[in-house]
Amino acid sequence: MKVFNRATPVVSGALIALAGLVFLCGGIWLAILHGTAYYAIAGAGLLLVGIGLIKGRRWSLWLYAVIWLGTLVWAVSEGGLDVWALEPRLMLPTLLGFYLLVPRVRRRLGSGAQISSAGNVVMPVLGLALVGALFFAHAWPHAQAEAAVVSPSTDHSVNDNDWDYYGRTARGERWSPLTQIDRQNVDKLQPAWENRTGDVARSGENKNGYEFNFEVTPIKVGDTLYICTPHSQVIALDAVSGKERWRFDPKPETSNNAYLACRGVAFYQMPGDQGVTAGGACRQRIIAPVADARLVALDAATGKPCADFGEQGFVSLRQYLGNVPKGFHFVTSPPLVAGNRVILGGWIYDGQKTNEPSGAVRAFDPVTGKIVWAWDVGRPGDPVAHPGPDENFTSGTPNAWGVYTADVERGLVYLPTGNAVPDYYGAHRRPFDEKYSSSVVALSIETGEPRWTFQTLHHDLWDMDVPIGPTLVDLQDSNGAPLPALVQTTKRGELFLLNRETGKPIAQVDEKPAPQGGLAEDPPSATQPYSVGMPSFAPPQIEEKDTWGVTPIDQMLCRIEFRQLDYKGAFTPFSLSRKTLVYPAFDGVIDWHGASVDPERQRLYANLSYIPFVAQTYTRADAEAKGLVQPWDGTGQPPRPKEFAINPQYGTPYVVKVDPWLGVLGAPCKAPPWGQLAAVDLRTRSLVWKYDVGTTRDMGPLGLHANLPFPTGIFNIGGNITTRSGLIFMGATADNYLRAFNAQDGSEIWRARLPAGGQATPMTYLGKDGRQYVVIASGGHGGLQTKSGDYVEAFALPKGTAQ
Repeated sequence: MKVFNRATPVVSGALIALAGLVFLCGGIWLAILHGTAYYAIAGAGLLLVGIGLIKGRRWSLWLYAVIWLGTLVWAVSEGGLDVWALEPRLMLPTLLGFYLLVPRVRRRLGSGAQISSAGNVVMPVLGLALVGALFFAHAWPHAQAEAAVVSPSTDHSVNDNDWDYYGRTARGERWSPLTQIDRQNVDKLQPAWENRTGDVARSGENKNGYEFNFEVTPIKVGDTLYICTPHSQVIALDAVSGKERWRFDPKPETSNNAYLACRGVAFYQMPGDQGVTAGGACRQRIIAPVADARLVALDAATGKPCADFGEQGFVSLRQYLGNVPKGFHFVTSPPLVAGNRVILGGWIYDGQKTNEPSGAVRAFDPVTGKIVWAWDVGRPGDPVAHPGPDENFTSGTPNAWGVYTADVERGLVYLPTGNAVPDYYGAHRRPFDEKYSSSVVALSIETGEPRWTFQTLHHDLWDMDVPIGPTLVDLQDSNGAPLPALVQTTKRGELFLLNRETGKPIAQVDEKPAPQGGLAEDPPSATQPYSVGMPSFAPPQIEEKDTWGVTPIDQMLCRIEFRQLDYKGAFTPFSLSRKTLVYPAFDGVIDWHGASVDPERQRLYANLSYIPFVAQTYTRADAEAKGLVQPWDGTGQPPRPKEFAINPQYGTPYVVKVDPWLGVLGAPCKAPPWGQLAAVDLRTRSLVWKYDVGTTRDMGPLGLHANLPFPTGIFNIGGNITTRSGLIFMGATADNYLRAFNAQDGSEIWRARLPAGGQATPMTYLGKDGRQYVVIASGGHGGLQTKSGDYVEAFALPKGTAQ
């Protein structure tokens, strides 16, 4: 017998045996929970492989080959040929097989451990193929027929060269008629100018879930851009150079604000004036929210407060709200200027207590700042209030915190409503709370009189408020007659197509059974509305095979957690018995940014985000014992929770904590894609295309920025815009790029690296130099944990190439 002078691969064998033991124990646990038996079987096999390697047995390689082949069969049976489904199942096992074929390892197992030359090639090739596939693992856009111009009639209330509202017009289209930048020359876009606002996060403002977000969409009127910063500074910029013209700092008190953001300002021009500098002082006004619940009107030419507006330019938004604790009410979205009204609601500090400040929507005179009307749903008899000095609105009613839109010709403003507080407990809600929560509501611009309401979710217990007003679009009915429509995006991913005069569905809406159970005193609605006549972006119900991880081990742990969660699909009610999987969740499939609509081609473009969350409900006594919340007797300022994820819900029996569903390495427990971009034909009500968008370049396990741009599709917050020339521009994704897409087929045709996160909706305009500019705020998002900054970035074609 031949004797070999060698040492067996003890260390490698021990590590593999340890991994096998982890798999075996976790696999048995998972099998007990009625999950797959794969991990237990593979764990036992790996344990034997490890022992065999330690003893220098040649059969250990063949046993591993059997395990790998079994893993391959199992992986394909669960995930098909989806590369992202295969990655956690096959990547490390394949690389381990590659390692075991290294001659240095094989020589330690004796002469009988020789592997054929084919074996030497197969494993490395498979390993390299899988690694390479990760960089190209998304569907490629395919050729589409060019969308025809169906309706050449567009809204001309805004100069073609300008961008007067958050959505360019009051209709909320986020569409520009400009064509200078097109699909043939967009790849030549280059930086044109950059402005640093100087407004950055202060100590403690971007920690523990409390957010500092630069989400502004500039407006452009004449030759000036107007923006606001997270600390409510209002800045005017030269539209061609980006140089600051003036700045106003209202110095707000924000020490208890859990959320610092300003998404835009509004412009008001007195009738008869033309241009920003026409007329006298304050004939043209920038009306902006202030983060301590104030409203300010500034001279558009100088930035000085308009003395005739309220008290020396300011109106308190705390008036008529009774006791408003610090940070419990402020405005993040731009007010809507429509006719001779400035209309706004406000953000209410979610999940803190019962009887929070009223969600009443108010209309002010843009010249005097006097309140004209308020829509207070809890007001007995008539919900339209004309409050006296000592009157207070009904506390705790649904608010409307997102951007409003309007049909000015028909005299209607459209409100996206939230929930009656607190968000995750509804046993105390009143009939008027239930009627208007999570709805789109049409009011008269002039009087505030309600015209109709359409509810997108009944008895909302998941914070699925409607986060932005609908986009208006003119369609045709089956007889070719004009059909005034609106399309309402939702956090659910449902698209509701309604008649904007009546609120009646144009596309069919069905009530479907909803999961039951939860808290005995707070039963969920038996049914929920589904827009079955439109494409749905609602995610399919998660199964165990949909769980994910960077490695097989963290995927296994996610599987174990999944089996322990209470989950019956979307809108599973919370309970005390166990944690609840919430999907979609409060961040939504489509959040505050909404979608863009091409009014000529009648297409909608939406970027989508898919982030499951886990909710845990505690009794108040248990939450206090664990130190999650402090006791509060109902007087003074409510204690601030340690984390934004904790909802104290003072005045109810329960505390709720809601966190993203992540594995032990910080990676999502749900498989990619995590972000997509999609197009819908509003005439045929059909999906045109949908593709993954964004990469993992600026995200990684354990919070590391690994700079590995895997095309998983990535989480995104912030909207897109589209142009007559057939381009879609979008930042939003967590990989810090501004991208341009071909609206025809969804292909990415240009991108530029941003200095910080681009979690804002871009805009575009024509400067007085004849060049078309695309501008985006690049300042990051605290919740998404993208790089923070204070940049406003502008791009244009090189000078001399503009037509």
